[in-house]
Amino acid sequence: MTDPGAGAACAFQETVAALAETRPRQEVRLSPLPPPRRLAPFAYAVEASVIAEDDDEEEELADGRFVLLHDPDGQQEWRGKYRVVTLTRAELEPEVGTDPLLPEVAWTWLTEALDSRGLTRVEQCGTVTRAGSYFFGGLAERPPRTELELRASWTPVQRTDVPGHLLAWCGLLAQCAGLPPESSSPAVSLFPRRRGPRLA
Repeated sequence: MTDPGAGAACAFQETVAALAETRPRQEVRLSPLPPPRRLAPFAYAVEASVIAEDDDEEEELADGRFVLLHDPDGQQEWRGKYRVVTLTRAELEPEVGTDPLLPEVAWTWLTEALDSRGLTRVEQCGTVTRAGSYFFGGLAERPPRTELELRASWTPVQRTDVPGHLLAWCGLLAQCAGLPPESSSPAVSLFPRRRGPRLA
């Protein structure tokens, strides 16, 4: 008799192997992270950074993490056995950060990134947060900074589509960083890239 637990572990490892072989655009760099251990019996996580190279110098434009959870018994709130959990962060030009439509635009970018690859999912939810920092006194010479944070999760309908979900999320990360689309796709609005060095 086949062990259901062994079968679930094998299927999850196949999915992880496919994720490990996924190659996003060259500006997006992926590296493994210790996965969360309390959210599901199986988990896999990677962190991503969008790096721009200019005169042999590198600048991080955006970063985030992508987590895949798997519960062979499924979870009611997921409506499935797999769950993707993501975090996307980027620093924006201050004038973009004050745009009242910023949260809606950022969320639309996520849904369009998934839709453009034909990726079906259910129970998609998330939050968009923007934070502005202004400097005074001895720090008054620093320009204001605005940060965007998008947290989202959803349930892939097809396990074999999970690598596509990772690529779609990497595309969102690059878009938040202000990079142009990789191919000749319909015109989209981009957040302007930050100017000058990243402030700690």
